[in-house]
Amino acid sequence: MRGRLAVVGGGLAGITAALGCADAGYDVTLFEARPRLGGLTHSFQRDGLWVDNGQHVFLRCCTSYLALLERLGVADQVVLQPRLDVPVRSGEHTGVGRLRRTALPAPLHLGAALARYRWLTPGERARVITAALALGRVDRTDASVDGRSFGDWLARHGQSDRAVEAVWDLIGVATLNAPAAEASLALAATVFQIGLLQHADAADIGWSRVPLQQLHGDAAARALAGAGAAVRVRERVRALDPDDGGWLVTTDDSTAPYDDVVLATPPGTTEALLPDGAVDLEPGWSGRLGASPIVNVHIVLDRPVLDTSFVAAVDSPLQWVFDRTPQAGLADGQYLALSLSAADALVERPVAEIRDLVLPALRRLLPASADAQVKEFFVTREPRATFRPAPGSGRWRPPARTRLPGLHLAGAWTDTGWPATMEGAARSGEAAVASVRGSAGRGRVGSLPRAATPRAVAR
Repeated sequence: MRGRLAVVGGGLAGITAALGCADAGYDVTLFEARPRLGGLTHSFQRDGLWVDNGQHVFLRCCTSYLALLERLGVADQVVLQPRLDVPVRSGEHTGVGRLRRTALPAPLHLGAALARYRWLTPGERARVITAALALGRVDRTDASVDGRSFGDWLARHGQSDRAVEAVWDLIGVATLNAPAAEASLALAATVFQIGLLQHADAADIGWSRVPLQQLHGDAAARALAGAGAAVRVRERVRALDPDDGGWLVTTDDSTAPYDDVVLATPPGTTEALLPDGAVDLEPGWSGRLGASPIVNVHIVLDRPVLDTSFVAAVDSPLQWVFDRTPQAGLADGQYLALSLSAADALVERPVAEIRDLVLPALRRLLPASADAQVKEFFVTREPRATFRPAPGSGRWRPPARTRLPGLHLAGAWTDTGWPATMEGAARSGEAAVASVRGSAGRGRVGSLPRAATPRAVAR
């Protein structure tokens, strides 16, 4: 056994870190304040139906997330498109546009779809193709690129407001959780380069066949037990203190020593727990990183109105609509989940106002729903779903390795180079494992740097 390691936080980042360290021979204990694992990707039951807190999808290029599913033993519980195909409907016009790849190599694989894309003029289509090729040449690792706005870059490359809505934000808002005008060019370039421009099959879309709690949290509990890791749910970590070359982890129930600690908690919680001097960032960095909300609308109808697994929207306050009927266990009718990212304008609005906005828009987008009876309508909200991927946000994203030996970070908000996605979370967990293994045998905490003093968190 290599040593005792505590992982604080049971989301995808913490799960990945805990499993990786357990597999490497560490004696792992995972602490999670909630009663279950899975973090922001969880499910609950309502009137006999399984409800995911939000609709989460992934792409074929999400190799770390797919590796996590394999490790959890649930890779057979997801579906992955054999070829990217996104139906796009308008809230104002009839017909369906499609973003569908061909068998040609990248970046030619999307040329035919863009050349025929229903919701742009011929001139706009040509300029989108030109801009996409230019975006493929952007150096997303350059700090100055991170400081630039994606929206400004698109404007300089001849993209109309219509092109931004119908192509760039159609994809970008869902993946970045921010519109182009408010997003870092570096993060946008990451999404489009890796997802669409480098490999023809990279953007094929995948989603779970089962409730997310079954796919992530329940599977993680089994995998961690099988790896010999201890899982302690409903146990919030209150403080970290240096202790004779290691760390004391204090919860409401106990205090115990560990050789290493991986903090896989949200930014604000992480900053509150970190001793001063642990990261090379100014105090208040988690607030500067910010947060962006996601609102999910759940609608149960008395009949099917959507004949595809999902549809994207233009000319509408809606963004993406998913058929969740089989995952929810609904026997009759249809269960639709509407994912509304970058939802600052909606996250605090009453359900009645959201209903008055959403139902007319859904009837315009899906005419078959006009006569359907709404059997249930409810809303789930994640006010701090992701960090805010604003220009310059990269400077507030610390790496996995802190300045203090034995203390490591994980989370989709850390410096992964990716936006806050399930892939980003899994990559951060892998980075934390590499940091733990890389620090093995090096000097331990012993005496902290002068500026580093333990900090407790009281919540």
